[in-house]
Amino acid sequence: MSQNRLNILVIRNDKLGDFMLAWPALALLRRNLPQARIAILVPEYTAPLARICPSVDEVIVDPRLEGEWKNGRALAALLKPKKFDAVITLFSRFDTGLAVWRAGIARRHAPATKLAQVFYNRRTPQRRSRSEKPEYEYNLDLAHSFLAEQGVVPIQPVEAPYLRFDAAETEGLKAAFLKEHGIANRSKLVFVHAGHGGSAANLSLEQYAELMSRLHEADTYQAVLTAGPGEEKAALALTEMLRIPRTLYISRQGLVEFARHLAFADLFISGSTGPLHLAAALDRPTAAFYPRRRSSTPLRWQTVNHEDRRLAFTPPGEAGESDMSKVDLSAAAAAIAARFF
Repeated sequence: MSQNRLNILVIRNDKLGDFMLAWPALALLRRNLPQARIAILVPEYTAPLARICPSVDEVIVDPRLEGEWKNGRALAALLKPKKFDAVITLFSRFDTGLAVWRAGIARRHAPATKLAQVFYNRRTPQRRSRSEKPEYEYNLDLAHSFLAEQGVVPIQPVEAPYLRFDAAETEGLKAAFLKEHGIANRSKLVFVHAGHGGSAANLSLEQYAELMSRLHEADTYQAVLTAGPGEEKAALALTEMLRIPRTLYISRQGLVEFARHLAFADLFISGSTGPLHLAAALDRPTAAFYPRRRSSTPLRWQTVNHEDRRLAFTPPGEAGESDMSKVDLSAAAAAIAARFF
């Protein structure tokens, strides 16, 4: 079979941020195998975004049944009729390893880590727990290994943005947003997402308020406080703390509509969380706050936007690995203003 006609399954069935960091690998596969058919296995939560990924032809939703053996068997039954030639599992779990093996997929690529590697016959040595490079580069390594096996030479690189919306549609949505919230047309829109999924420590609401006030001293802007499901209370509390122009945007129409709004952000500020990586895939300017914990560092969870469009901040060396209270907000505000204002 021609390498371009391959039927490929890619697996990244965990959280939003993890999934967005798989987009460079997906883009690399699409650019170098333009005629291949690429499917992605994701949880229901990220499926809407997967369906608009330009590198993906089919989205398969992980059943997520109770118990790894049960889910593995159900997933195998789902995958087997699709007759995939190869699978690239970017982050392996026992149930997905069992599934791709039982589905009879001939070429099974995965990191050479964890017990699940026994289900794969192509393994790329990785020690992600060491956090020696960005997560998206670990994903790219697996895609590179697969392409090399297919004899793709040279492998053509990819770069952000990995997600795009029609420019006219984005401008129309921005105009409607400004009108709805009574914001002047020329206002700089700084989106601030204070919520987080809990996988990494974040700034407190008081710290966000201080940071935003310091930024407003450097240049006037309109703060857009964003919140997803379950984050409304914190966003409302932050709104009440601020004495600068601000508006509240609560995302109630799903991740795709949220992404459409992020596409017109002049700057996105948050902790290390899924929406940060969504904004970065759009190549929006980002400023992010990370703890010192090795598994959560700015290097490991570096965003995929261009280097001149991202800033990262961490507490000083004497702080505890999850202690965000010592972040120098004055220095952070100065750096953000110098780069983006």
